[in-house]
Amino acid sequence: MKMKTGEPGHMFRKAELSSPANGELRCPWKALNQFPLAATWSCIVRWITGGQFTFIVSLPTKLNFRRERAKRCSRMEKGGEAGEYHSKDFEWEFVKNLVENDPSLSHHLQEQHLVDSSSFSSSDSKPWQDFHSRHSSGKFFKERRYLLKEFPELVLCGENPKLLEVGCGNGSTVLPLLRGSKNITVYACDCSSEALVRTKENINRAIATVDNFHSFTCDFSTSAFPNWLACHHCRRNKHCHHSGKSDDTSLNEHCIGGVDFVTLIFTLSAVPKERMPRAIKECFAVLKPGGLLLFRDYGLYDMTMLRSEPEKCIGFREYVRSDGTLSYFFCLDTVKKLFTDAEFIEVELENCCVKAVNRRKNKNMYRVWVHGKFQKPFLK
Repeated sequence: MKMKTGEPGHMFRKAELSSPANGELRCPWKALNQFPLAATWSCIVRWITGGQFTFIVSLPTKLNFRRERAKRCSRMEKGGEAGEYHSKDFEWEFVKNLVENDPSLSHHLQEQHLVDSSSFSSSDSKPWQDFHSRHSSGKFFKERRYLLKEFPELVLCGENPKLLEVGCGNGSTVLPLLRGSKNITVYACDCSSEALVRTKENINRAIATVDNFHSFTCDFSTSAFPNWLACHHCRRNKHCHHSGKSDDTSLNEHCIGGVDFVTLIFTLSAVPKERMPRAIKECFAVLKPGGLLLFRDYGLYDMTMLRSEPEKCIGFREYVRSDGTLSYFFCLDTVKKLFTDAEFIEVELENCCVKAVNRRKNKNMYRVWVHGKFQKPFLK
C-alpha cells in the first residue's frame, strides 16, 4: 500500500490493481476488505504505464465519522426507531454467565459490605458541583430523546399534567420532555446548583420561550421536597383546596397539589444505598394518587460496572468514581423491593440489554439498564 495526502479532512490510500490480457478489469476485493464498511468510498480508476491501475479510496477521518454518526442518529430519532434505545439484543443471563465464569471479574460478585457509602462526600453536592463545572462546555450534554418513546404516557397524558424530574443534571431529560409535550409543566431539582445553571442554559439555547419549566435545589435523599410541591394535606392523600400558579413567585406561596409524574432517570444509582428507601418515599409523597414514577438506571453487570477497578468497590454492587460520585448497579429484585416497600405498585420492570461494538478494538460492549414504571395507588 502506498499513502498519498488528500484534501483536508480525508486520507487517501492507493492500491495497485491488475489489468488482465483480455482487457477486463478485476478488482482485488480482498485487499479492499481492510477498509471499514462504514467508510464513504470515492473511487477513481486511471490507466498507469505497465498495465496497472490505481484505485484511490477516500476514507473519512475520525471527525467525519462522528458527523456521519450524528446524522444517522438524527435520522433514526426522526423516524421514531425506539428499538435502538430499548431492546433485547441479548438476554441478561448471557452477560451474567460471562461475568460469573471470568475469574478476573470475581470481585464484582463479593457480597460482603465493605464501607458505609453514606460517609462518602457524594452525600453532599460538592462532587456533583465539580462534575458539572468540569463539563460546562456542553460537550457532555446528550439529550435523552428516547424517553418519549419508552414512556409514551408523557405524550398521551391529559391536559396540563405536572412532572417532577429528580436529579435533572444538565437537562438531558428535561429538554426532550419540553419539546415533546407542550402542555406539560416540568419542575426539576438537583442537589447541585451548578447543574441547574447548566440546565437553564441548555434550555434557553434550544427553546425560544419557556414558561412551563421551574427548577429548584434539593437533595431528596437527605431532605424533604418543599411544601409548595405538595403540602401536608397532599402528602396524606387528602384533597388540596389551594393550587399554585405557574409563575416563579407563586412557588413559595402556594401548593401545586402534587405531581402526576416523577422521573428518576439515572439518579437513584448516585444516592448512597442506605438512603435509597427514604428518597423513594419522598417521591411517593409528592405524587398524586394514580400518578406514575418512571425509572431508568444502571443494571447489574453493565459494562461500566465491569470496568470498575476492585479498589473502587465500596459495597455490594456499589462503587465510587474517581471524582467522588457514587454509582450503584441494580438487579430487578432490588428495584422491585425498594419501590414496593414504599407502597408503589409495579406496572413494568425489565432489563434493557443493548449490545454495542467497538470496531476499532473489535470488542463487544454489553450495556444493561433497568427500565421500570411504578404507580401510586388510587384512593379507596
